[in-house]
Amino acid sequence: MKKLMLLLVLAFPMTLQADYLDIIASKLNADCTMDKYLQIVQDFRVQWADSRGYKVEILFPAQSRDLNTFFWVGRISSAEAFGKGLDAWSSAQSDPNSGPAKLMARFRECTSAESRAGYFTR
Repeated sequence: MKKLMLLLVLAFPMTLQADYLDIIASKLNADCTMDKYLQIVQDFRVQWADSRGYKVEILFPAQSRDLNTFFWVGRISSAEAFGKGLDAWSSAQSDPNSGPAKLMARFRECTSAESRAGYFTR
């Protein structure tokens, strides 16, 4: 019985998998509305994130020392997957006609990022 259990453990290794969270604190620019920003986020989901397993939520403050700052919370399966996506996103910025470059231009018109951080979940 012990040999069978050992065989199962070795045959099906259990690894600890941690998601990677991408957190961006931002404020709206004066000429942008939250509805406009949320449309850009939705376009990002459809055009980029969904096919790469990157999920996005926007956190709006209900109580905070700064009610004008909101948070982008992106979640993906691993730091490696995040890095690959970030590399692809960054490379696409060199072509102003690419989908990612057009999305980034819209984000920059609408928001100003204040900080960015990455976290592992357990």
